Amino acid sequence: MYDIAGFSQSDAAQCGSALRSISSGAGSVEDAANKIVQHLYNELGGAAPGEKACALVRFYKTHAYGELDTELQKFADGILGRPPDVKAVKCLTLLGTVGDKAEWNSRKNSNGHKAIPLPSEKVIAQIPMISQLINQFGLEASSVIKPEPSLLVDMQQKTYNVFHVADAKGSPYIPAQQDFVEPFGIRSVVGFGGVLASGNLFAVIMFCKVIVPRAAADNFKSLALDVKTAVQPLEGKKVFST
Repeated sequence: MYDIAGFSQSDAAQCGSALRSISSGAGSVEDAANKIVQHLYNELGGAAPGEKACALVRFYKTHAYGELDTELQKFADGILGRPPDVKAVKCLTLLGTVGDKAEWNSRKNSNGHKAIPLPSEKVIAQIPMISQLINQFGLEASSVIKPEPSLLVDMQQKTYNVFHVADAKGSPYIPAQQDFVEPFGIRSVVGFGGVLASGNLFAVIMFCKVIVPRAAADNFKSLALDVKTAVQPLEGKKVFST
């Protein structure tokens, strides 16, 4: 078990190797995503021996609305208030999830985050956590909405920063303060991710029950390449599990 508050570069190297290994036999991006979040949930420890550091770990990937199944399209329609004007609209789609509550262990049970449509920069600006995640990664909202083909090579080869909220309580970037942050003792939030060859963004977000210093959070940056290595070959073949 890794101490998340003291997560080091050597921990990152060891953890990254494990992530690549456990996801190598996955049959879809969803399968790999679930293996990745389960490993992080089980192996990141808190202050007490055997204590899990994270209350919830999730894996998201942008996905074209037109390539979602009917259930996810209806979910996205409900958030947007109508179907999007074009089917190419990107939706930040939940593919992997694990946590302390039973209902957090299946993406189908998510109440508000199954598929979040991102039709414009204005809409992204109205979703504080997503807006801040994109900003802290060092991306432009416009490149997430519609990746520029001429920039794709540079985007996918870049190493992105981490998303880090040192103090989740009262943070405007972390929603559901009364329903989630306070009752489940969420202290810090750490996310890492990158851009796939398709131009789609992927992000792993960890909601932690311990304070994670910036120095420890920064060491999760290198895991993005390990996760990308795991899911990149699968995206063009199969995204969702049957």
